[in-house]
Amino acid sequence: MFGNYLIGLREGLEASLVVCILIAYLVKTDRKDALKPIWMGIGVAIALALGFGCALEFGSQELTFEAQEALGGSLSIIAVGLVTWMVFWMRRTARHLKSELHGRLDAALAMGTGALVATAFLAVGREGLETALFVWASVHAASDGTPRPLIGVALGLATAVLLGWLFYRGALKINLAKFFTWTGGMLVVVAAGVLAYGVHDLQEADWIPGLRNLAFDISGTIPPDSWYGTLLKGVLNFQPDPTVLQVTVWALYLVPTLAIFLAPVGFASGKGKVKVPDEQGSRGSQPTKAS
Repeated sequence: MFGNYLIGLREGLEASLVVCILIAYLVKTDRKDALKPIWMGIGVAIALALGFGCALEFGSQELTFEAQEALGGSLSIIAVGLVTWMVFWMRRTARHLKSELHGRLDAALAMGTGALVATAFLAVGREGLETALFVWASVHAASDGTPRPLIGVALGLATAVLLGWLFYRGALKINLAKFFTWTGGMLVVVAAGVLAYGVHDLQEADWIPGLRNLAFDISGTIPPDSWYGTLLKGVLNFQPDPTVLQVTVWALYLVPTLAIFLAPVGFASGKGKVKVPDEQGSRGSQPTKAS
């Protein structure tokens, strides 16, 4: 459940920040007339993400077992690729996110209503589609027959919306560069488990050999239906009887990806802080006078 909560929090916070930056900029520049098309674009993006998630869930139920495993494994691997790109992209561009969005919004304001809708749709839609795909893959990887994975995602998204609102109101300021670095690192660990699960799916679909070639089997020590087995599966997608290929792929992805991701990238102290102006202006963003 924690792994799915982290996904909802991390992905949802990115979308929340995009929304509050767009809205705060329009309010600050006295362009409240442009808020309606912005909300329209955001609404279409959310609807598209929900529709995509429903299509993945209900569409896969009509397939044979082998086809379901092949689809689940393939999409899990794609989801891991997307989320890996996303966490690296956000860490690199977190300090420039606000200025980048402001530039796009200025261009859209000059072009008209349709451009505003498209700007908001593209800014939020990418996050929504990535979130829908990775949540679907992660929920299936961590599913234990209970609604807990979905509850974790929902709680993470709700927390992200609350944090986004607090940023907008100027009630909360944290170093987003550090936040996205550490949550991104944890998300890489979750992604490694999803990747291993995807490989297992492809083995069950008979697309990849080695299903019976187990690396180890500690099901007797850590029963999958025990509370600690469920906890490990929910947090790390841990499997007590993985195949050799699963363990190999997990290690080859996790070790170098995490090492590269956590390596210094030149963030100086305070450079990663993103300050979101509220409706009264850029509260807290004015330079202080030297005493």
